[in-house]
Amino acid sequence: RTTRCRLPNLSLGTSTGCVRESSTVLPNGHERISARGSQMTTLATPDGPLIAMGFVLLMLGGEFVVQGAVTIAGRLRVPPLLIGFTIVAIGTSLPELAVVLEAVNEGTHEIAVGGVLGSNVANVMLVLGTASLIGAASNPGQGIHRDAVAVAAATVILLAAVLIGGIGWQFGVLMLLGLAAYYAYSYRVSKAEGTDVEDSDTWLPDYILLAIPVTVAGGYMIWTGAEMLVEGATGLANSYGISESVIGLSIVALGTSLPELAVTLVAGLRGQGGVAVGNILGSNVINIMGILGVASVYSGGLVIAPEFAARDIWVVVLTSGFIVAMLLDERHIGRRVGAAMVGGYLAYMAMLYL
Repeated sequence: RTTRCRLPNLSLGTSTGCVRESSTVLPNGHERISARGSQMTTLATPDGPLIAMGFVLLMLGGEFVVQGAVTIAGRLRVPPLLIGFTIVAIGTSLPELAVVLEAVNEGTHEIAVGGVLGSNVANVMLVLGTASLIGAASNPGQGIHRDAVAVAAATVILLAAVLIGGIGWQFGVLMLLGLAAYYAYSYRVSKAEGTDVEDSDTWLPDYILLAIPVTVAGGYMIWTGAEMLVEGATGLANSYGISESVIGLSIVALGTSLPELAVTLVAGLRGQGGVAVGNILGSNVINIMGILGVASVYSGGLVIAPEFAARDIWVVVLTSGFIVAMLLDERHIGRRVGAAMVGGYLAYMAMLYL
């Protein structure tokens, strides 16, 4: 008896072999199974370029989705404040969501969880530190106390989940409901205060027939980029013997934090300090409550490796607690503090690989 040829997914251009199994029934009733392989050669893409291409597609896709959605919302006469609180905020987190869901699909929960933990550290230490170096974090603006408290609460929830060792799908639903309640409350308060949110200007012409395909194309680029990034990151971990958790905490986290870095720097250069700091805090809340919440519901329960409880969750708690304390105490986040934060992030990256 000969079985069918079993082939892995070749959509990402990796090379593989085709194995055919045959079995022979022996006189004693047992079955002897033999296999012969026929090597199939396809155009292989090295892990490094695969990761780089994934990053590029994630960033371009996120930009396309946000700009297209902003144009569509404007044509539908959605209030600019609501656009900032929903489309722009969620759109910049789509790369993280796509990467986490793809990692869950591949069964690499370490990359999924490590990406979220590492992204939160990168947002605080690297992105906010860089914003401080250019003077964009000196005047956080209105609503920062509210956002800081939300980050503190979300970080406590993340700490509990890591120490427990997982997030059940039921608790994931509660996390999503909590995130929705937080956004509804923030929107009402901001509307009453007349608070400005992220600039929702778009470079797209004001044509909805153009905006729709741009949005769809952006979504396709995000998911394709996520597949390439997870595939490349997993291959890199296997090739060099690096744990998937370290890959998630460093390469994946840094790549998915690039949109936040870009938005924060642009806002800072425009003199919108409140937008710069608020974008970072909001992204960290979405990472924990939204992305991990969706991942736990999608996977039927997210498993968190014990190694995260030994070191990395405490780095998240320390960095998030530091910035929350400074914001609540209305301390000045100047260039010296920013330089120390960026230096601390580089030291953490070095420590991961030592």
